[in-house]
Amino acid sequence: MSESAADNVHEVPPGELRLVVTAASLGTVFEWYDFFVYGTLAVLLGQLFFPAGNETAAFLLSLATFGAGFMVRPLGALVFGMLGDLVGRKYTFLVTISLMGVATAGIGFLPTFNDIGIAAAYLLLILRLLQGLAIGGEYGGAATYVAEHAPQKRRGYFTSYIQATATIGLFLSLAVVAACRTSMSEEAFREWGWRIPFLISLVLLAISIYIRMKLNESPVFRAMKEEGRGSKRPIRDSFGKWANLKIVLIAFAGACIGQGVLWYTGNFYAMLYMQNVLGVGYLDTYMLLAFALVVGMGLVIFFGWLSDRVGRKWLMMGACLLGALTFQPAFHILARAVNPQLMEANHTRVVTLVADLDDCGTVIFADAVTACQKARALLAKRGVVFETRFDGVTSGPQTGVSEGMVVVAIADTRAGTGTEVPVSQAFADADKKRVTEALDAAGYPIKADPAKMNWPLAVAVLTWLVLIAAMIYGPIAAFLVELFPTRIRYTSLSLPYNISNGLIGGFQPFVSFAIITATGDIFAGLWYPIAVAAICFVIGALLTPETFRRSLHDYRA
Repeated sequence: MSESAADNVHEVPPGELRLVVTAASLGTVFEWYDFFVYGTLAVLLGQLFFPAGNETAAFLLSLATFGAGFMVRPLGALVFGMLGDLVGRKYTFLVTISLMGVATAGIGFLPTFNDIGIAAAYLLLILRLLQGLAIGGEYGGAATYVAEHAPQKRRGYFTSYIQATATIGLFLSLAVVAACRTSMSEEAFREWGWRIPFLISLVLLAISIYIRMKLNESPVFRAMKEEGRGSKRPIRDSFGKWANLKIVLIAFAGACIGQGVLWYTGNFYAMLYMQNVLGVGYLDTYMLLAFALVVGMGLVIFFGWLSDRVGRKWLMMGACLLGALTFQPAFHILARAVNPQLMEANHTRVVTLVADLDDCGTVIFADAVTACQKARALLAKRGVVFETRFDGVTSGPQTGVSEGMVVVAIADTRAGTGTEVPVSQAFADADKKRVTEALDAAGYPIKADPAKMNWPLAVAVLTWLVLIAAMIYGPIAAFLVELFPTRIRYTSLSLPYNISNGLIGGFQPFVSFAIITATGDIFAGLWYPIAVAAICFVIGALLTPETFRRSLHDYRA
């Protein structure tokens, strides 16, 4: 029997297909909700679970813990991918969703740093790692399961519902967190209300398990098992044979890394950037993102549908090219739209941190110690574009620096006048107050003013960012499923996808914010996703095959 004939023989009735897509999609929505609730509350969790004293360090540590969940995703991909190819798709992602739900609820029960000290941070890290393991196995199972039920000519469309679940999960996490924060005082939310979004996962877990228990194994997997053509060693067959390993490497560098940075930049980094660099309040941020995310869900499904007609490769490559070319101007426009006062101050004033090189090393994983480090963190937190000039106290002529001091110099480029703020080496509260007062006097706003925001322009930019993400995210599930043979499909596609989304995309907010703090340029962090998207475009254009006409009844390894 030919492969195309096999596709027709195993065609799934419409009613069963709708149940498959609904069940797999709902379960994946809940898993993404669980995962993104942490990211949505990253700022607050950094304050609750990490040592106090430096807000920037706490925020970066919270992002690092967020990234740790992504770091173990490749391990989850290997473990659950192997089980999926050996035992079956259905039972494997029943296990993954159970693990995710229990780990997320566990965060809601955790004591904080004030209760048990640094042990709280370690417990949080352990639960984040369990979440990462679960989601590392979830995606490959859901995508493979739906694709192996879908008709060949509509595979991109049906698998795009799985892709849309990430956006829905993020939207749901924002909605639940916003509802909790608006229904109680900020003090109550900080004290106990933040636990509610995590504990809700127990309800979602029960619903997901109930729905997924109704599913049958995919017809493609059953046919392979009946013919005795399954792999006994999926990991070895996937990565120990050059013929398949070469495809894995092409999928990783020619599609997945681009998808990872485009999705996280457009959907997640934009949210954190508005809150922590541009000073937009959390509720205003959620409102701005809400429309873009709703549109983004439809765009993901649209591009999945379109890929069934025009192919998957050039839609994905087009997204990488658009991201590389437009991220910088898009975020510049976004900044002016949501905080024009901040951008005006950055445009008309030059802020220079004059310091001793020996006292101004970059600190990310520990509290800032020297005056220069603390002043740098404070400026970054205020969204100030600044440069650091090293006129060390032992390296020659003194320029506004005396021993044990740094100077924050704020010059008005129009009037030619400036203010110098000396900061003592200890950087006491009085020093922080002097710098803050100088920034206030120079016109740097503490928070973005909602009345001065250009809401339509901000929403338009955010919609553009999610469009780029949807352009690659909609087709990629079908593309990856079609790229690999049935007997090792779950294992083979899960690893490159989860390395890309875990290590390349998942760490994108952390890397970008660290670059901003180190350079003093609030747009410098964008060069990371731009570089990755450009590399993906070049490799993908040259090496990535088109797959949308392929059959899934291919058992070769």
